[in-house]
Amino acid sequence: MILSFNIEYRTSWGEEVRVSGSIPELGNDRSNDAIPLSTIDGIHWNAKVDIQSPEHSIIRYCYHIYRDGKVIRTEWNSFSRTLHVEGTPKKIYRIEDNWKNLPEQQYFYSSAFTESLLAHHERSAAPKSYKRGVLIKAYAPCINSDHCLAICGNQKVLGDWNPDKAILMSDTAFPEWQVEVDASKISFPLEYKFILFNKKEHRAVAWENNPNRYIANPQIGTDETLAIGDRYVYFSLPPWKGAGVAVPVFSLRSEKSFGVGDFGDLIRIIDWAVATHQKAVQILPINDTTMTHTWTDSYPYNSISIYAFHPMYMDLQQLGKLKDKSLMTEFNRRQKELNTFPTVDYEAVNRTKWEYFHLIYKQEGEKVLASEAFKTFYKTNKEWLQPYAVFSYLRDAYKTPNFREWPKYSIYNIRETEKLCEPTSADYPHIAIYYYIQFNLHLQLLAATEHARANGVVLKGDIPIGISRNSVDAWTEPHYFNLNGQAGAPPDDFSVNGQNWGFPTYNWDIMEKDGYAWWMKRFRKMSEYFDAYRIDHILGFFRIWEIPMDAVHGLLGQFVPALPMTREEIEGYGLTFRYEYLKPYIHEHFLKQVFGPHTETVKQIFIEPTDTWEIYRMRPEFDTQRKVEAYFAGKTDEDSIWIRDGLYALISDVLFVPDRSDANKYHPRIGVQHDYIYRALNDWEKAAFNRLYDQYYYHRHNDFWGQQAMKKLPQLTQSTRMLVCGEDLGMIPDCVAWVMNDLRILSLEIQRMPKDPSQEFGYPDQYPYRSVCTISTHDMSTLRGWWEEDFQQTQRYYNTILGHYGAAPAIATPELCEEVIRNHLYSNSILCILSLQDWMSIDGKWRNPNVQEERINIPANPRHYWRWRMHLTLEQLMNAESLNEKIKSLIGNTQREIIPI
Repeated sequence: MILSFNIEYRTSWGEEVRVSGSIPELGNDRSNDAIPLSTIDGIHWNAKVDIQSPEHSIIRYCYHIYRDGKVIRTEWNSFSRTLHVEGTPKKIYRIEDNWKNLPEQQYFYSSAFTESLLAHHERSAAPKSYKRGVLIKAYAPCINSDHCLAICGNQKVLGDWNPDKAILMSDTAFPEWQVEVDASKISFPLEYKFILFNKKEHRAVAWENNPNRYIANPQIGTDETLAIGDRYVYFSLPPWKGAGVAVPVFSLRSEKSFGVGDFGDLIRIIDWAVATHQKAVQILPINDTTMTHTWTDSYPYNSISIYAFHPMYMDLQQLGKLKDKSLMTEFNRRQKELNTFPTVDYEAVNRTKWEYFHLIYKQEGEKVLASEAFKTFYKTNKEWLQPYAVFSYLRDAYKTPNFREWPKYSIYNIRETEKLCEPTSADYPHIAIYYYIQFNLHLQLLAATEHARANGVVLKGDIPIGISRNSVDAWTEPHYFNLNGQAGAPPDDFSVNGQNWGFPTYNWDIMEKDGYAWWMKRFRKMSEYFDAYRIDHILGFFRIWEIPMDAVHGLLGQFVPALPMTREEIEGYGLTFRYEYLKPYIHEHFLKQVFGPHTETVKQIFIEPTDTWEIYRMRPEFDTQRKVEAYFAGKTDEDSIWIRDGLYALISDVLFVPDRSDANKYHPRIGVQHDYIYRALNDWEKAAFNRLYDQYYYHRHNDFWGQQAMKKLPQLTQSTRMLVCGEDLGMIPDCVAWVMNDLRILSLEIQRMPKDPSQEFGYPDQYPYRSVCTISTHDMSTLRGWWEEDFQQTQRYYNTILGHYGAAPAIATPELCEEVIRNHLYSNSILCILSLQDWMSIDGKWRNPNVQEERINIPANPRHYWRWRMHLTLEQLMNAESLNEKIKSLIGNTQREIIPI
C-alpha cells in the first residue's frame, strides 16, 4: 500500500519538511525518525511511503520542520491527523494536506469541550472506502452529539444541493469529521458546502457561509483514494458561552463531611452545578501542604509536592468502615462534632483523619497494596510517589520539613530512597501508608472527574506558580530552583507592600536545557484529572518578582529576568546618580510621623545618627527586615507592631535596588514615589526619575519579557489538551496580552480590576471572548464584602455602571447582587465563573447572614488562616429551590447554556 504525502509549506533556506506517524514505516510517532519529503521549489513537498498495512487499520501522522537534522518546528498536533486505510496491497492513498497552525478557536479543541461539554461518547463507524474514492476531512469541534457535519453539493451522491439528501460525515475522529465519496459517481468539477445537520430531526440547521468549495479534476485512478484534509468549518451561530462556580474543596460541607470538604463532596457540588445548568466547577490547588501539622499548613499554594494530593481531602467513607465497632462509633461521633464547626479546624481535622488512616491501613492496607490496580498505579507514579512518601516519613521522624537540617538523607540519593522503600525495611510500613493514601485519593478524584465529564461539567484545577523551598521537589531536584531568592509580587490592589510568597524562583536556563521536562510532567499529570486549569500568576512565566532573602515585604524586589540600568543610563535621564540612593533615607523631620510616641525608643535602639545633620542609618543589628522580624517575633501588642512596621518601611525607603547578579547595575525601587526618599528630591530630579521609572517598568522590557514567555509557554500549554486560563492580574506588561492571544490562553477579567488603567471599573460587554470573567476571586472580598469597603467607590459604581440615580444602598441587597451577576452573565466572555458566595448572594433566604465570614484569603497577610466553609450543607444547597431557580433563570435568560448545535 502506498501513502503519497503532499503538503504545501514555504520553507526558509536550509529547512526541510518531514512526516512521522503511528506505524513503523513512519517512525512510530518519533519525530527523530521522521520520513523526509522532497521538493523542487521549497514550497510543494511530497513523499511516497510503501507500507505493510493490515486489511483495516488507523494511521496517525504529523509534519515537522527540520534544520541541520533537528526539529525546529512541529505543526499543531493536539489531534493527530487520522487516516483509516483499507484495501488491497496495490491501494494508493494520495494525501493532500496543509500545515496546521494553532487554530483561532483552539479552546474548542481542548478536552474541556471534546471530553465534557460537547463530548461524543458514542462515535459512528469509520467512513466506508471505495476502489476510487475522494476522502474529505474537516475540523468542526463545536457540534454536540445530537448533530453532525454533512456535505451537500452539485452531485447526485451529495444530494444535488438538497440538504435533506446531504451525505452525513463520520465523527470517528471527532473533532475531525470524515466521509469518503465514490469517485466513480462524481462528474468533476465537484462543488460542495458543509452543513450542520440535526440527526434527530433530520434537517439542516445551518450552511457554512463561505463560497462553494471546489475540486477540479484530480485524475483519480483505480485503487486510489484522494484524501483532502485541513478544512476548518464555521457556521454563523451564536457563540458558545457557559457559567460556572468557583469554590475551594476544603470549603465544601455536606452531611458526610469530616469537618472539611473532600473528594466525595466534589461530586456533590458537581451535581449542584448540573442542577443549576452550570458548566464548570473551579477549585483551588489540592496538593499536600503538610509541613508542621499546624494551621500554618492551610495555605494551599505552598505545596510540598507538585503531584501528591492533600490527605485531608480523603472521603473516609469511601475507604470503608473499621471492623472495631466501638472505634467506628467514636469516629462517627467526632465526624458529627467536627462538622458542626463554622470554619475548618485544620489541626483537629487532620489529626482525626490521620488516626483513621492508621487504623484503616492496618485493616485494609496489605490487601490494597497487593491489588493489581495499586500495582499499576505504583508503576505509573513511582517516580514521584516514592520520594514523596520518604520525604513525608523523614519530615515527621526528624520533626522538620527543612531537609537541610536532617541528620541523614539531607541530600537526596535515589539509591538510599530505594533502600528505605524495600518491603523488608523497618521503615517500609511508615512509608507505604503514603502509597495507600495517595492511591485512594487518586481513585476518589478520578471518580469525581469521570462524574463531571459524564454530566457535561468541566472540572477546572489550579497550577500554583511556586513550590515550597522545603518540598520534595526542592529536595530531589534542587538544580531547577534558585533557593537564594523569594518569589512574590510587586505592590498591587491586593497589597501595598507587595507580596512575599517565600517560594524559591526557577532556574529557567536549566529548565530550558531539558525542554522544561519538570513542567511538562506536571501538566500531564494534572490532565488526568482536569479538563481546564488556571495558571496562577501567569506573569511569572514572563518574569518573576524576586525578593532578597533578608526582606520581609516585597518592595525591595526586582524582576527576574530583567534589564537593569547602568549608572550612565540613569544619568542619561538627567538624574545624577548617588550611592546614597541605595541606602535607606532616614531623616529627623519625618520620624515622628512614622513612629509617633515611640520615636525616642526607635532612636535609642534601632537607628543611629550619621555624620550628616539630622540623617540617621539603621544600626547593623537591625539593618534588614529579617533582623527586625526576629527581634519582634512573638510580640503582638499594638506598640510593637507599630514600631516593627515602621522599621520595615524605613529599610525599604531606597530609590534604587542593586541587581542581584551585577552590583554595578540597578533597578528603580517599585512604588518609591510614595516614600520619603522620593519626596526629598527636587522637582527636576523627580521629573527625571519619573521618566526613567516609566521607561523601565512600562516600556524597556516589553519585547524581552514576551520572548521569555514564548520560550516556555507554547510547549507547556500544548503539552496537554486542557483548556488554559491565565491569571493575568497585577502589574501587566503590554506583551502579556499578545502572548496570551497568540497562544489562545483565556485571560481573567475582573470588573473592579480593569486592564485599562484609565477605567475605574471594567465593562463586561467589552471583555474579550477568549476570557473568563468573575466578580471576585479567593484573594478578594466577595461582592457583598466589597460593597461595604468603600462607600464612595460603590456609590460611583451604583451610579455609573449600574445606571441608578440617588444614593446607593449601604449593603448589597439580593436584588442588587442579582443585577451585578446578570451583567456579568451577559458579558462577552466565553466563561463566567463566579464564587459560590457571590452566587448565593442573590437570595436573602440562603445567603450567609454574616458577610464578613465569607472572605477566603487576605493576600496582605502572609500568615492568613485558610479556613472558610460553606454555612449550608450541599444537601441544603441542592434543596434551596428559590436560589437554584434564580440561578437557572439567570443562566437561561443570558444564553449561557449549551446552544443546540
